[in-house]
Amino acid sequence: MPKSLLIISRQSPWSGSSAREALDIVLAGGAFDLPIGLLFLDDGVFQLAAKQDARTLQQKDLSANLQALPMFGVEALFVCGDSAAERGLDPNTLSLEEIQVLAAPEITALIDRYHQVITL
Repeated sequence: MPKSLLIISRQSPWSGSSAREALDIVLAGGAFDLPIGLLFLDDGVFQLAAKQDARTLQQKDLSANLQALPMFGVEALFVCGDSAAERGLDPNTLSLEEIQVLAAPEITALIDRYHQVITL
């Protein structure tokens, strides 16, 4: 049985390459049927904000990659509700519909369910 992997994405989509690298790892893992999850935490929740215009920041838009996650078999998607609230984001208006909102204490239990964790 393959080991499960949780990717924790903590960077905003415009703060460098970490957000894109996290999505690339998740998409690659999904393509190889690896049991994989993706948690958006801290500024990483900004990746889920609706109606972003990456062109104004001269960045590449990540929304197409986010929407492709279910097509790659990645369905274990999580967002820290506390991080979203602290940044003024309503979890009900995030760009991914099939995402589980977790409270901070639930994140520890989530991390414990995975064999390996990568934080970007």
